Amino acid sequence: MKIGQISITKTGPLYFIADIASNHDGDITRAFKLIELAKETGAHAAKFQNFQAEKLISKVGFNVLGKLSNQAAWKKSVFETYKDASISFEWTAKLKAKCDEVGIEYLTSPYDFESVDHVDPFVNAYKIGSGDITWLEIIEYIAKKGKPVIIATGASSLEDITRSMETIQKYTDNIVLMQCNTNYTANTENFKYINLNVLKTYRDIYPDIILGLSDHTKGYSTVLGAVPFGAVVFEKHFTDDNSRDGQDHKFAMDPKSWKKMVQCAEEVYMALGDGIKKVEDNEKESALSYKRSIRAKYNIRKNSIITSEMLDFLRPLSNKGVPPYRVSEMVGKKVIKKIKKGEELVFEKLQ
Repeated sequence: MKIGQISITKTGPLYFIADIASNHDGDITRAFKLIELAKETGAHAAKFQNFQAEKLISKVGFNVLGKLSNQAAWKKSVFETYKDASISFEWTAKLKAKCDEVGIEYLTSPYDFESVDHVDPFVNAYKIGSGDITWLEIIEYIAKKGKPVIIATGASSLEDITRSMETIQKYTDNIVLMQCNTNYTANTENFKYINLNVLKTYRDIYPDIILGLSDHTKGYSTVLGAVPFGAVVFEKHFTDDNSRDGQDHKFAMDPKSWKKMVQCAEEVYMALGDGIKKVEDNEKESALSYKRSIRAKYNIRKNSIITSEMLDFLRPLSNKGVPPYRVSEMVGKKVIKKIKKGEELVFEKLQ
């Protein structure tokens, strides 16, 4: 499938989404700066979130439930925090223009029907957050737009994923299915819940679907671990300063760590290879230099019959040389041209 100008298959190339989310802190100038930094550090897409607090958050519900997880550290109520993080529709064209200017894909997660319609002219793909995986109406509404769908699967059961995938696949097979663990506390204990092995389950169930990882842990260990499991699309939160107040700054990656993540992930991806064991192009010289050949332990006269006592097994092995495992083919043969001590035995000198 293609997102903008970049083609992605289930085997790559790797694609990195910098989730700026609410880290603009209500300032479009900061949003522009983060877009620029995301591009500079190797991200392929800068992603935002389009939600309207009153269409996402129930004041009554959170008054009863209270603040959970990382919300406990928020200075304002859940509703007010989301209201502050909401962005105006007026931003959309400006954010898209800025992304085009710096050469990075503009993406967003729309959280209501009006937002889906509003961003549609500006996006080449849609991202559906884990929290909406059970809201089949919005999933279907997005899938009907006919564009690639990226869907995260945090805090979800396999039944939830099956339902949502069946809904999307009615309209498109251009899907990125992302393993995710929905916890924003940045606690190191969270690593034991990432469950990268789920990617193998997804591959078994959906062999032709592109896999990804949406992650909220600190650092990029999970990204490096996900590459060998077949994940090629990665979403991590992005900021320029982890010390800032806000929903997502604490566990987001800064430009330095993001750049290192891209570099290391590309190295792991490159190192995977095709799974066929062979002498690789870059080790053909080493194969000669470090492998042993059959050599004369001392000068061997013409008409001698080769015995094992005449032979030594020493480096290097030339292109015409004979490796030690073929020694039985030489023992018992007659020497037709004298062989000097240390010289390789070759079949041209034997009969």
